[in-house]
Amino acid sequence: MKRLHVHVSVEDLSQSIRFYSTLFAAEPTVLKPDYAKWMLDDPHVNFAISQRGATAGVEHLGIQVETAEELQEVYVRLKTADRPVLEEGATTCCYHHSEKSWISDPQGVAWETFLTSGESTVYGDSPDLEATAAEACCTPQTAQGVCCDAKPELAANAPCCGPAPEVAA
Repeated sequence: MKRLHVHVSVEDLSQSIRFYSTLFAAEPTVLKPDYAKWMLDDPHVNFAISQRGATAGVEHLGIQVETAEELQEVYVRLKTADRPVLEEGATTCCYHHSEKSWISDPQGVAWETFLTSGESTVYGDSPDLEATAAEACCTPQTAQGVCCDAKPELAANAPCCGPAPEVAA
């Protein structure tokens, strides 16, 4: 069964934990100095907040799966969504080990799809979501260098980042 994931960047973690614990009528299932997460069954959502320097507000959305088969099913959908996909693969993020990919919708909203395989003692890394969203919007003009030279690891999966088309003089 898949679970919706929402990650919100907050300015005051303690205040936000109190608010969301009241809203959800539940304490966080994961609590760290810079991060909290609620794994709720009603609604079926993985709701996370963090205080890590990002602009306050919804940071990204996602689909969390429970099996490798579900992950492959969602990956197939990503690849047919006509948007560049960042295949991050095995990673540590949000105090968990995961397998994940990222895509941005046409408005630039970042979505992750992931399968969690265990806990971590460190927050880990995550891609620069603003850069990912910008690179997902490659056009022939940006493909000439602005998009693709900035982050070659993303460019490898971005169809726009191939050779620039020839322009007739």
